[in-house]
Amino acid sequence: MKNLLVVDDSALMRRVICDIINADVRFRVSDRATNGLEALELLKRNTYDAVILDVNMPKMTGLELLKELRDRKIPARVIMASTDTKEGAKTTLDALSLGAIDFIHKPENPGDCRNGVFDKGLIRIIEAVCESKASNFVVTPSDRKSMGEVTQKLVELASRSHKVIRDRQIVAIASSTGGPKALQEVIPLLPASLKAPVVVVQHMPAGFTASLAERLDSLGEISVTEAKDGETLQSGHVYIAMGGKHLNVDSVGGSYRIRYSDEPTREGVKPCANYMYESLAEGITDRAVCVVMTGMGADGTKGIRYLKEHKKTFVITQDEDSCTVYGMPKSAFNAGLSDIVVSLKQIAQEIIMNVGVM
Repeated sequence: MKNLLVVDDSALMRRVICDIINADVRFRVSDRATNGLEALELLKRNTYDAVILDVNMPKMTGLELLKELRDRKIPARVIMASTDTKEGAKTTLDALSLGAIDFIHKPENPGDCRNGVFDKGLIRIIEAVCESKASNFVVTPSDRKSMGEVTQKLVELASRSHKVIRDRQIVAIASSTGGPKALQEVIPLLPASLKAPVVVVQHMPAGFTASLAERLDSLGEISVTEAKDGETLQSGHVYIAMGGKHLNVDSVGGSYRIRYSDEPTREGVKPCANYMYESLAEGITDRAVCVVMTGMGADGTKGIRYLKEHKKTFVITQDEDSCTVYGMPKSAFNAGLSDIVVSLKQIAQEIIMNVGVM
């Protein structure tokens, strides 16, 4: 049985979350805390399989606790309980950069926690986080100069390869648990001269993907935006799929265009990368470079298998050691779809070398 710590200043919310967790025979709430300071004392003495952490609390907030854990080098697998406001989304991304593994949108009314969405989602995230690796790192705009230097070296390396690519191509990335942090080590290293558009499906709910795009855009030279319905894709630009909808890439007049669809969840998620990959099989693409990164489940595998049957496709999968959760890359690898397995730090280089620069 997995032991959990629940940290929330609301007595009612603590009780509701604890009841949801304790109702599953695999998990048990072994300790509770009403603020970050109490939680810090518990984490100094005890080890938990996962920590459910509120953001706004007296004495010490959730973010302040994460900073303390990072500075004191206390490992913890943290799930943030966040609101879906714009400010809440920014705080969530800050928490993920500070070492939180995943997050869940917490309803303002505790009574709404038993609506079948929150409770099932919480258990699903706990299941993944309990099996994940605790990792702490932070990427901030102050790192932009060093990232720019790395990007320039990668561009020079690609230019010296004398690899001439004339195909109509696209880069399609899929990620889930641990993805927001991992994307901060990949996307900012891509150059604005990349010879292909990049589309990204990161499993996140509506309200968070715009903030993720803004964060990634601030870290490197390549432009990053949340993809808009009907938008025509441009090379040297990254498009993040909107949370709560499925992203498809259509071919219109010799160009790529974004189309959102509203089918039910697939693989338990929305957006689902399988739709993105399958849509690429029907269009003008001569060649697709697919990247499958950290995440629970198997999203991407069926879509890439279908894409490989119709188009020239090169598949990069993240290795187990650098994954927070080795689920999605493992599924693609075990299905025989992976052309190369690399660490997180090598993914940007593989993308640049495979698609080239303008």
